[in-house]
Order: sequence, then structure tokens, then C-alpha cells
Amino acid sequence: MRILFFILPVILLSQNEVCFDIETNPNPNNSALSCFSKYIRVLDCFDIYAQSGISDDKVLHAAAVAAELLDNNEDGIVDDQALKNRLSSREALMPIFTSDGNSCMNSFENNYNGNGVSAVLFRNEIDPSQPGHWGDDASVEEILHTINHVGHVSLYPDEFNISPNSSIMSDAMDIARGGQFLNVPNNYPEEAWYHYDDWTCDYECMAIEYLYWCIVSHMGILDDIQTCNGIDNEWELCTPELFETTDVIMHGLITNPNLKIPQLAPDGNYCPNATISGDVNNDSIVNILDIILTINMILGIDQAIEAADINSDGIVNILDIVQIVNIILE
Repeated sequence: MRILFFILPVILLSQNEVCFDIETNPNPNNSALSCFSKYIRVLDCFDIYAQSGISDDKVLHAAAVAAELLDNNEDGIVDDQALKNRLSSREALMPIFTSDGNSCMNSFENNYNGNGVSAVLFRNEIDPSQPGHWGDDASVEEILHTINHVGHVSLYPDEFNISPNSSIMSDAMDIARGGQFLNVPNNYPEEAWYHYDDWTCDYECMAIEYLYWCIVSHMGILDDIQTCNGIDNEWELCTPELFETTDVIMHGLITNPNLKIPQLAPDGNYCPNATISGDVNNDSIVNILDIILTINMILGIDQAIEAADINSDGIVNILDIVQIVNIILE
């Protein structure tokens, strides 16, 4: 009797590393927010509110995606301070509901009167194992919609205003759609590469969707056969190369370093190194106290530590003091 042993591969799925803590709702008496029980404040400018039925890993995933889009180099600081200020002043937030049209969603829609919400997420739209993947995880799309609409559109109107004939982006979208269509046409011209056909989406809505497609195309999120085939009826530029060579105007806009649009796709992990170069005493500020402490280390008054070796040459000396001075001056 022959016994066959099949060795099956074991795949260990590790949870994403997210350095945020889920807190209780800080606004339980707010009629629009009272139905949420889970809360995360992301980088002091973007709030995540979730119902109790949303698992912790999905809430943390949404927070990580928001943080990665805002702090794309993951140094713990929002890349665009002006964007951070705009999102904070408008109290930008992402509500997460267990299902569409439930009592919490109805309560939120009936009582919310702010201007910090542009999209919502539902429990079945979040998949921490496939960040941003079309058809599986809508976190990148909906959070990006909110950051763009609440932040970029009004912060950089010459570039991103969503009204007809109002910005570089609106002009670029007219080219991408093969003409300026204030309403969805019966048929888009053959040369169009952006042909969204949702009749409920007006010109401004089309512009927000267009900005999303441009950013994620450049990030490479859409670059697989399944996604390309799945979105072809709406958007044709599913690879970074196609986007760069076809939509030249928007590629130039998205990659303009002055606008600080996120370039890297979120992967659902966000746990930046909290160490700030030059912050020798670890008080989150680089100032004269760090210089004094470094001098004391050089003189042998205090024990030298790795944080004082600013230029990473293995020695704490006058060159590190020069580096700290330059950081303060900058």
C-alpha cells in the first residue's frame, strides 16, 4: 500500500503594522456622530469615525491609508502643511458604516452640516490585505476623494478647480473625455480615454473621479490585467506609462513637486520613525538645547548617544553641531 504525503504550503498572514490607537467617540453628543463608537485622529487633520460593527483591523487600515496619502514619505509629518491646515479647519473626516442606508448612515446624513465629508466607506469595501485594489478595497479611492475635494480643490484652485473652464485639470479632463460635456453624453468620442457614464455624476463629480484615476494610475495601483479589463469602460490608462504618455497635462500636474500630490501607493502599513534629525534630547523640537547637549557629549560631560551623530559617521563631534545649526536655520 502506497501512502502519498502532500506537503501543502503554509502562508502566514501577518497583520499590517499601523501605529494608531482606536479611541472612543470624542463627540458622543453630536447628533450626526453619536452612532459611531470607534475613532482615530490621523496626523491631527483627518478623522476616522466607525460603527461598532467595523472590525479594528479595518478601522486601522482606513487610518493607515489616510496617513500614507497625507504623509507619503512616512516621516510622521504631513507632506503639505497648507493641506493639513485646510483639512483640519474643515474638520475632514471619513465615516465608516456597516451597510448602506442603515440607521447610523441615515442619522449622519440628516444631521451632518459640515463641509469636511466628500465620501463614505462601508464595511464590505475594506480589505486590509489588498490596499487600493480595484473591486476589493475602496479605502484609497474614497479617502483620496475626500482629501482632494475638501483640500486640494480649494487650496489650489488654478490647478484643481472642478468647475468647467476653471483650472488646468478641468481643461485636461475635457481633452480626456473628448470634449466638454456638462452632462453625460450618449456616446463618448472614440479618442476619449475617460468615459464615465454614471448619469448621476455631474461635471464636478466627474472631475473628482478624474483626479482619482490620474493619481492612482501614476501610482501603479491599476497596473494588472484584471483591473485594466474591469475599468476599461470608464478609464483606459491603467499603467503609469500609458498615463504619462497619453495624459501629458495631468501627468505634469500630478508630478509637480510644489503641489505635493502623493506619488507612492499606500500599502496599509504606517508606523513612521518618530526620530527627528537633530532632535538630540527627543523633545520633538530641534533648537539650542540640542546644541548644548551635543557640546556636553563632545566635552565628556554627558554620555554620547546615537541620536547626536547627525551625519552618521560614527563620531559625535563639531560636524554634528554644524548639522544641527543648519537644521535650525532651515
